[in-house]
Amino acid sequence: MILYPAIDLKDGACVRLFKGEMDKATVFNDDPAAQAAKFENEGFRWLHLVDLNGAFAGRPINADAVRGILNAITIPAQLGGGIRDMATIEMWLDAGVRRVILGTVAVRDPELVKTACKAHPGRIVLGIDAKGGKVAVEGWAETSELTVIDLARRFEDAGAAAIVYTDVDRDGALTGVNVEATLALADAVSTPVIASGGVAGMDDLRALKAANHPNIDGVISGRAIYDGRIDPAAALALLQD
Repeated sequence: MILYPAIDLKDGACVRLFKGEMDKATVFNDDPAAQAAKFENEGFRWLHLVDLNGAFAGRPINADAVRGILNAITIPAQLGGGIRDMATIEMWLDAGVRRVILGTVAVRDPELVKTACKAHPGRIVLGIDAKGGKVAVEGWAETSELTVIDLARRFEDAGAAAIVYTDVDRDGALTGVNVEATLALADAVSTPVIASGGVAGMDDLRALKAANHPNIDGVISGRAIYDGRIDPAAALALLQD
């Protein structure tokens, strides 16, 4: 299982939001490239990047910060936030992003996601964010009527590399990852699932590992790594064991 440290970008800095609220952001580092290099030096094999401003604006906003990160690391990175058309997808893939994450556009323009998956095998990730069990879009500002599993099943045969499933009600709140909902999604589809939202410490990593589900590919953590609740060396050893 891969542990993805999260770099969420707001106004050019590394932040963590509380339950998806942009006005409740804690700045952890104002040098995203340095933070990315630190994560690589600590042994992480992937980075998870989110352009938070872009997610709300519907277009890339923190592009300079993302490019700075890509120049500072050799490990692969996946990026979401404000990626709503093929031109932006291809821009980021050409820039060195290994995988792009498509969230809002999966609801608004599902055919684009399917086309992108075919054009770029293994490089498109489906981002499904949930509030109260329903899919949230537009930077979590709006909630659709779709359930997480309903949306995931629409793309079952599209060829997405993975699904990042985020429980927005828990994101940044350190209340524990939603293991039950993550397992339900992993049972419902064949696409690998990456858990996100609410990771509070090593016990969450142990719970996901103990579930021993072959379709749970990884877990994303932000605040718990930044504030020391998760020790990188111990966490990587646990998940690689």
